This record gives sequence, C-alpha cells and structure tokens, in this order.
Amino acid sequence: MKQQQFELENQPLWEEVESLMGDLQRKRQHRRLSKQQHLQFPLLYRKLCSHYALARSRGFSPALVDQLHSLVLRGHPLLYRFKGDWLWRTLQFVLNGFPRALRRQKNYFLIALMAFLLPGVIMGSICFFNEDLIYTVMSESMVAEMEQNYDPANDRPGRSAERSSDTDFMMFGFYIMNNIGIGFRTFASGILFGIGSLFFLVFNGLVIGGVAGHLSRLGYHDTFWPFVSGHGSFELTAIVICGAAGLMLGHALLAPGQQTRLQALKRGALEALPLVMGAALMLLCAAFIEAFWSSGSVAVATKYSVAALLWAVVILYLLFMGRKDGSG
Repeated sequence: MKQQQFELENQPLWEEVESLMGDLQRKRQHRRLSKQQHLQFPLLYRKLCSHYALARSRGFSPALVDQLHSLVLRGHPLLYRFKGDWLWRTLQFVLNGFPRALRRQKNYFLIALMAFLLPGVIMGSICFFNEDLIYTVMSESMVAEMEQNYDPANDRPGRSAERSSDTDFMMFGFYIMNNIGIGFRTFASGILFGIGSLFFLVFNGLVIGGVAGHLSRLGYHDTFWPFVSGHGSFELTAIVICGAAGLMLGHALLAPGQQTRLQALKRGALEALPLVMGAALMLLCAAFIEAFWSSGSVAVATKYSVAALLWAVVILYLLFMGRKDGSG
C-alpha cells in the first residue's frame, strides 16, 4: 500500500482519535462523554498504534511518522486514565446500564416475579389462618428461632439470642454473605434448564410468605413488619432479578436456535450478567439497611415511612432511570 492510499483510508480515524483525545483532556467534557465514546477510545487507540508501527516499517515520510507518533504519545496517558476510571463506569452502570438491561428482559422479570409472589401470598394467607402449615416449609427448631427473633420482648428484632450482642458491622457482614448466597443460588441454578431458578423462587416465596403469615397470626406486627419493610424493597427485588437472570440461562439452553447449547449459554450468560451485577449491588444495599437501620430503636411510623420511600425509589428507579426521549 502506498503512503497516499494509506493516508486517504485512515485519515478519518486519526482525526476522530485526535478529537476524542481533545474531549478527554477537558475535564468537564470528559464527564459528558457518551458510553459509546468511552468504549470506542481503547479500540481506536489500538488501531492508531498499529498504523504508527506500519508507517515506520514501510518507511513512510518522517512527517507522517512524527504525526502518528505524537498522537500515540498523547493518547497513552489518556488510555490508562480511562482504564482507571472505574468510578465513572460504575456510576454509568448504576444510573443507566442496569435499569435498561432489566427493562430489556422484562418478560423474564415478570415470570420470576409471579413465581415468587404468588406462592408467597397464597402461603402467607393460609399460614395466617392455619398455625400448623408453617411446619411444612420450616422445621420446628427454625420456627421457634424465628418466633424468638421477632418476639416483642426481643430488644433487637430480627436477631437471635446468640447474635443479639453482635455489632451492627458484624451483622452487616453476615447479611451480605446470606443475601449473596440466596441470590447466587437462585441465578446459578438456572443452568438446570431454568427449573432450578423457578424452584428457588417458589421455595423462597413459600418460606417468606409463610413466615409473614405465621408471625402476623401471632400478633408480632410491630416487630416483624417494621423490620423487614425497610430492606425488603432491595432484597426481595434483587432475588427476583437473580431469578430472572437464571431463567435467561435456562431459556438459552432450551431454545439455542442456530447455535450450540454451549454457545447459547455463553450468550445468555453475557446478557444476564448486568442483571446479576445490579442485583448484587441491591443485595449490598439491603444488607446495609438491615444491619444499621432495620433493628434500630426507631418509631414504627418512621420505619414505615422510610420503607414506603425506599419502595418508591426502587420502583421508579427500575422503571424510569436511564431512559432517553421516553425510550429504553
């Protein structure tokens, strides 16, 4: 390839790289770059380096080699600044990527929601009127411990006698491990053609609904509901989202289309990844609220008000955050 043809074909790319580097060098503009531009820069920079190496190896004019060398030198620190800008990428994911990804997979989410909600409502209603049904989903020792946790005489609702002396920070770690474990099982079991995710969604719905109905029947309204209502918006929604991600894996295996099942599974896993990451962040928020707020000695009315606000925030966030021009 002659130098003239080389320049003619690649000059638009060099100009694009130079323009993008100019935006990256301006701090204010740097924060306004689109997600697409941030994803483009590393790719364009690699092509620029390839062009520079090619120009040198083929003995093109010193002016062209110097021009490309200058662009490579200017882009190098910007490339690594971009790669280290994890906070910006995380913020973009939270504000745009996660809610958009969930809305794209709304059908899976609705199926998971029904698999979780309907058994919970039915089981809770029956347990409210039948004191023995709770033992079909929980052992006697677990029921006794759960009753003790939410007994009005317990000054730290939601904590067993063994954990009542634990600090809030210790409980934060415990809740993280517990929540992440539930979410991961609900997602990963989707590899069993979706049956595993459906099982965990239904099972968790039955247990949570049964506990709610049983404790309400005992009259533990002022300990149980104020405790769970605050973090429930993040925790329960995240479990359903993990279930939706698991159903995506199952559907990929059941209907791989023109791909092999392994290829379809890889594709489904990539599409489900944003949902799992977002759900993990929600479970982290739930653990924080549960450890530092839910068990606190705060007026019941205040806890209900905060819970209503948190539910509204979660619903509005998932429905509307990241939309542009009414789409997305």
